[in-house]
Amino acid sequence: MSCIAFNFGVLDAQQIPQNMFQEMRWRMVGPFRGGRTRALAGVPSQPNVFYIGAVNGGVWKSDDYGRTWNPIFDGQPTQSIGAIAVAPSNPNIVYVASGEGLQRPDLSVGDGIYKSTDAGKTWRHLGLREGQQIPALAIDPHNPERLFAAVLGHPYGANPERGIFRSTDGGATWEKVLYKDENTGGSDVEIDPLNPDVIYAGMWQSRLGPWEDNNAFPGTNGGLFKSSDGGSTWRKLTKGLPDGLVQVNVTIAPSQTKRLYAALSTTKPTEYGTDSGLGFYRSDDAGETWARVTNDPRAAMKIGGGDLPIPRVDSKDPDVVYVTGIVTARSSDGGKSWMSLRGAPGGDDYQNLWINPENPKIILLVGDQGTVVTVNGGETWESWYNQPTAQMYHAITTNGFPYKICGGQQESGSVCISSRGNDGEITYRDWHPVGVIEYGYVAPDPLDLDIVYGAGRNEVSKFHWSTGQTENVTPLPIRGNFRVDRTEPIVFSPVDPHVLYYAANVLFETRDGGHTWQQISKDLARENPGVPASVGDQASLNEKAGKQRGAIYSLAPSFRDVNTIWAGTDDGLVWITRDGGKNWSNITPPELSPWSKITQISASHFDDQTAFISVSRFRIDDFKPYIYRTTDGGKTWKLIVSGLPENSPANTVREDSERKGLLFAGTENAVWVSFNNGESWQSLQLNLPHTS
Repeated sequence: MSCIAFNFGVLDAQQIPQNMFQEMRWRMVGPFRGGRTRALAGVPSQPNVFYIGAVNGGVWKSDDYGRTWNPIFDGQPTQSIGAIAVAPSNPNIVYVASGEGLQRPDLSVGDGIYKSTDAGKTWRHLGLREGQQIPALAIDPHNPERLFAAVLGHPYGANPERGIFRSTDGGATWEKVLYKDENTGGSDVEIDPLNPDVIYAGMWQSRLGPWEDNNAFPGTNGGLFKSSDGGSTWRKLTKGLPDGLVQVNVTIAPSQTKRLYAALSTTKPTEYGTDSGLGFYRSDDAGETWARVTNDPRAAMKIGGGDLPIPRVDSKDPDVVYVTGIVTARSSDGGKSWMSLRGAPGGDDYQNLWINPENPKIILLVGDQGTVVTVNGGETWESWYNQPTAQMYHAITTNGFPYKICGGQQESGSVCISSRGNDGEITYRDWHPVGVIEYGYVAPDPLDLDIVYGAGRNEVSKFHWSTGQTENVTPLPIRGNFRVDRTEPIVFSPVDPHVLYYAANVLFETRDGGHTWQQISKDLARENPGVPASVGDQASLNEKAGKQRGAIYSLAPSFRDVNTIWAGTDDGLVWITRDGGKNWSNITPPELSPWSKITQISASHFDDQTAFISVSRFRIDDFKPYIYRTTDGGKTWKLIVSGLPENSPANTVREDSERKGLLFAGTENAVWVSFNNGESWQSLQLNLPHTS
């Protein structure tokens, strides 16, 4: 970005005309390793054609059985995908529902439903913008204009646009046909392929709190519902199902539509066992009665304790049923006994699968590691090392040549990617894992190109390029009563590269490569942040969750003074020390309420009194961006958001290292630049997809 500073240095106090830098281009460097994918669809009459939707990576299409994937949704304003459906009667009609539809702290949301009438070449928006999370679509097998959408709603707040919606005009208008309340949304919807007047739907009462762990507030106001008149009226199915039902995923056997399977969870503990809150059930009379058919934990065990498995049935044999979970499992006797089809013994965390109705040996399978295809019933699988859909966290570069770009990848650990390849392009040969656990920061050693540190999931790692060895150098106290975020910072001091900092709810420092650590701060989180108003009356559903406290989420050692460190917490506090951690001052902007997450701090390269902070209140159902600037060491702060949209939370802000006043910001769906120290912002999106 230094080229911008060189060309436009005389225009400090004004915006730069877009046409002066519109020829710049973002370069995709990988890695070609799949990331969490939930949405999928195939085309029965074109068995080589598949669609997938990544968690925040848009829609991709393959026309060669998954050997290659091409993005077809990059021009749309959201890339968070919850569901994809191809009209059975017209494969050119494709519907895409945005918003992943999972309740977990790393979710992203969307802005409604999109439609293509030319197999994904062009798209138009259809509505349901406030639904935010739409995990399921179902299209009438004979009429592509009639469809249903399960709308889960806001994950962090109450809203009325949730439930089951029906359209009879191809999405031009929507009617809410099943609704409970502003806290209960639609989680699943299925149409009987032989009788499209019969529809089944799952309703899910859930709210998330803003902290990382134990953040769900599940209720029992949802359940499993059935309509026999095309969705006009509904009744709840309960006979044989357990009390306290919270969430349910249902599927219909295409060849025998009175046969249904359901994976479900209740208010009981989710550890699997005889009295578990998880279960796998079957109905042989179109949902009128149900029975639990197995105690095998693979049939209903949640991924990481959160994502409920999705069942799917072989299109020709109603006794052959699959479930996606920690592993993908298959039963050939109606759900009684199970065998692991893919993912065992380690577990790949699978999210969904599609079975070709005309040839059930063709299966499209998606999960946290990406997408794979089989054309022989699971005997062999295509690779997921051909899709750049990884969810990356906190990119940083090394000091070598060619430099490497490193970051934590959710679900898959970490990666360092060469900025240039030896074969005229960057390929899968040019990236390598570096030992860091998923989500976290990566910190290449500035004094030793052989070493890369990383942090994530309560662990600090030390990777050696020369040997491939990874050491665990986690501070010993972290095994005691300490709290961390899943993306805990680990950062070198720019002034003294021997000093490495690691943040939990307190700050640690090492000067000997992680062999010994010293705690250099008190607990910097709020003592009692409380439960935010966004949780509302749902707080009573999980009283233990309301006692959570925060941790350090952002860290910025000074570029000018080794003793100055800025720190921000996920519960809304900003701190500074001027003596290397002996004393800390609370310099939080007065208007920041608890759980206003300090997503990033950028200490100025030019003076020790200036810093910039980005603040996200997304987890308290506030979508406005917040970026602040101080020029007096945190005594006063100025909100600098002119030009930023009001519906895109701020994830990061960075000051250019060469040109004073040149800032960059990343919001949930876009990249921005300011040439006047944040007084106004302009889009730097260019050719970049609208993702975070």
